[in-house]
Amino acid sequence: MSTKHAKAASAFLEDKKQAAWFDETLWLVRAKRDKMSKEVPEWEWLRNTARDIKLYSNSHLEELLQEFERNATANGAIVHWAKDAEEYNEIVYNILREHKVTKFIKSKSMLAEECELNPYLIERGIETVESDLGERILQLMNLPPSHIVLPAVHIKREEVGKLFEEKMGTEKGNSDPTYLTHAARKNLRDRFIHAEAAMTGVNFAVASTGEVVVCTNEGNADMGTSIPKLHIAGMGLEKIVPTQEALGIFTRLLARSATGQPITTYTSHYRKPREGGEFHIVIVDNGRSKILGNKDHIKTLNCIRCGACMNTCPVYRRSGGYSYTYFIPGPIGINLGMLKSETKYSDNVSACSLCYSCSFVCPVKVDLAEQIYKWRQDLDGIGKADATKKVMSGGMEYLMEHPKLFNAALWAAPLVNHLPRFMKYNSLDAWGKGRELPEFSGESFNEMWKKDKVNDKKK
Repeated sequence: MSTKHAKAASAFLEDKKQAAWFDETLWLVRAKRDKMSKEVPEWEWLRNTARDIKLYSNSHLEELLQEFERNATANGAIVHWAKDAEEYNEIVYNILREHKVTKFIKSKSMLAEECELNPYLIERGIETVESDLGERILQLMNLPPSHIVLPAVHIKREEVGKLFEEKMGTEKGNSDPTYLTHAARKNLRDRFIHAEAAMTGVNFAVASTGEVVVCTNEGNADMGTSIPKLHIAGMGLEKIVPTQEALGIFTRLLARSATGQPITTYTSHYRKPREGGEFHIVIVDNGRSKILGNKDHIKTLNCIRCGACMNTCPVYRRSGGYSYTYFIPGPIGINLGMLKSETKYSDNVSACSLCYSCSFVCPVKVDLAEQIYKWRQDLDGIGKADATKKVMSGGMEYLMEHPKLFNAALWAAPLVNHLPRFMKYNSLDAWGKGRELPEFSGESFNEMWKKDKVNDKKK
């Protein structure tokens, strides 16, 4: 039985050239991450410290969030609390409606994607424009992001050129990246100038100072908040860190893990509203507090959304972001999706080779692969185990428990080498799709071992 992920991955792989390009591009980012990490002698200390800070923060959420609210309020910000996506969307909409906002500019926010804020506001008559270049391209294409850091990594510049011809009237056939970037900048400049309110996401929120920190490479967040006097920042409650000293640990890890940079081009600290303006911070739960009670999966709250697990994942790199049914793809998306709804997103857990590369590269040591393995063990209990795999596993168990049958199968295995191709590669052989079976040896390991043992005794 094919899962939704398997079917979507098959469709992605039909364009072999594009699939190879996607794989190579993401692996290049992973290689940059490796290079940068090796240039920091204390890299593992940073990872261990970041993990410990996150575990502390998540186990002290109530007091840290209350401390943050007190300090943010003392700074002049207005703090709101949202229990779920619906409440978050309502809060943002009500703020905009009270200020009679019709033109709204946003920088990238995965929380907004999670809560489907854009369509909510657009349906209610508010022009909502993404200012991150990748997000803007996808917004014009009416597509969701396929990566949490590089949202449009799957789109080639030729496609962007055609899109801009249609939407911005750029030169026909001109897909030069510099030209397209200037065209996008010119198009967005008008939106920035006329925006009546701006939104940013939040990479980190510092409890001891009441400030939020936004990390970008384009400066679009800063541009958006520099003109309108109304700024709304939306954050998941797990974004809290205790102090600025703790913040420094994460900023050293984030960009190196995400894009192979020492630090993002812009690391902006927002603490107070602009003169004569308002600064609203919306703290969102939307299922996060429920994860605190799940001992097997609590470390997902450590995630700082760097995307390193996607860049290294052999399945993500060879199946694309849209093959996953949860809005966040890759290893972290598999786990977050299952925490959201085990039955709805269970097909994603098959999108893992259990190579553990994701756990190895995670800057905050989220045990991503270990959690996926745990989800797999629970599939049968929720009625989502693949019937074919259950039969195969049962057959393998029976074979392994009967030595005579097992040895007979080993003896017969080399016969497969001489079978006609159509008997080896057909609809029953999922492994043979895109792979060649290895040639079976005429001598099993058991036979080799016994023979060597006899020869040793003769010596």
